[in-house]
Amino acid sequence: MVSKKELLAAAKLYVVLDSHVADFEKLFVILKKTVAAGTKIVQLRSKHGSARDILAFSKKALQVTKGKALFVVNDRVDLALLSDSDGIHLGQDDLTLRQARKILGPGKIIGVSCQTVAQAKRAQKDGADYIGFGSVFKTKTKPERKGLDLKIVSQVSRQIKVPVFFIGGITLYNLGKTVEKGGKRIAVTRAICESADVGAATKRFLAKLS
Repeated sequence: MVSKKELLAAAKLYVVLDSHVADFEKLFVILKKTVAAGTKIVQLRSKHGSARDILAFSKKALQVTKGKALFVVNDRVDLALLSDSDGIHLGQDDLTLRQARKILGPGKIIGVSCQTVAQAKRAQKDGADYIGFGSVFKTKTKPERKGLDLKIVSQVSRQIKVPVFFIGGITLYNLGKTVEKGGKRIAVTRAICESADVGAATKRFLAKLS
């Protein structure tokens, strides 16, 4: 069995399944297709979904991802624990990384959203397994945020040693701008979830990142 750390190290594309973008039934179809095409880490993001729905989805998702990809839950440490998900993704206003680690234990993957180099350094120091950094470009998911000065992508890529997934408005058409600045890993939502062919889109992203 491939370990969680090995899957994380191999991950270039991180797919965020957002229940604002599609319902749980459609997200499950997307999950199966993107994992089959080579995605190594997937997150369920459901800000307003019921605990029961998130838990049910997580248990189904883990049957698909086992040994092939990591499945993490956004925000809900309790549901990550109950479902035995591979880990949790935390925002700056969620439980602290240390609190989440105390609940989940050492075997789970914990990622943290960061918007500044200082936040990324702090998350790394506190023991984050990976960092989600952005928004790189303007995005519908976080409409209140402006895009980054792409120089920051270079700074973060040089200064942070744990895997960094750059996120926010990244598409197949602007991906090159991030890669040029040293961004070797990316996270996407709509670019996969709204694609007419999830498998083909996944493979095109992976080809450009390899």
